[in-house]
This record gives sequence, C-alpha cells and structure tokens, in this order.
Amino acid sequence: MRKKLIFCTTISLVSFKIHSQNEKVYITDKINAKYAYIDVTQTYERVAAKGYKSVDLFQKLGNSYYSNSRLDKAAKWYEELFAITSDLDPEYYSRYAKCLIFIEKNDQANEVLQRLKQKIALEELIKLKK
Repeated sequence: MRKKLIFCTTISLVSFKIHSQNEKVYITDKINAKYAYIDVTQTYERVAAKGYKSVDLFQKLGNSYYSNSRLDKAAKWYEELFAITSDLDPEYYSRYAKCLIFIEKNDQANEVLQRLKQKIALEELIKLKK
C-alpha cells in the first residue's frame, strides 16, 4: 500500500513538472509573436514607402502605432487613411483626433471631431428611418 502511494505521488509530481514546462513554452510563443508583429509593421512601412496606398494598409499601420502608444506615427498613417476615404468607423475618427491632439494640432483635431459628430448623427438618422 505504501509503495502505491509513493508511486502515485511521484507520477503526480512528474506530471505537474511536465505541465509547468508547457507554460514556459507558451510564454515564449507570446514573446515571439510580439516581435513578429513589429516586423510586420516595418514591412508595411516599406510597402507604403514604395508608393502602395490602400485603406487596409493605412488602417493596419495606424492601428499598430496607436496600440503601441506611438501616437505621432499613428497620426501620420491616419492622415494618409483619411486622405483616401472618409467612409470609416467612428473609432478611426476618435483615434485620429486623439493623435492630432497629442502632436498639438488642435485645430485639425477639432475638425475631425466635428466630422465625427456629423457621422454619428447621420448614422442615428439612418437607424431611425429603418
């Protein structure tokens, strides 16, 4: 009986050790994913520097820098985005305005916020008509 107890305890400890090693691998994967994300951002910048312009590209660049608190660079890409289209989610108007305020372009930020108010009012009007 005592041998069975020792055997079960040993198996449990070994299993626990194996499980904890898997967690370290998971943490490493998350760190590697972070660095891969940075490389993707640099790749997007190289593509944009070569003259390629698309809504998706500028959204990804702006969102990447915005989420990493690099609002000065995010403002640059959101400006490019708004130069292509104004048919965007209200979230982009808000983000762009925050970036402009950060780089002290308050007049432009106020214009963007006014467009945001108009867009929200228009969306609410469309919802009421449905």
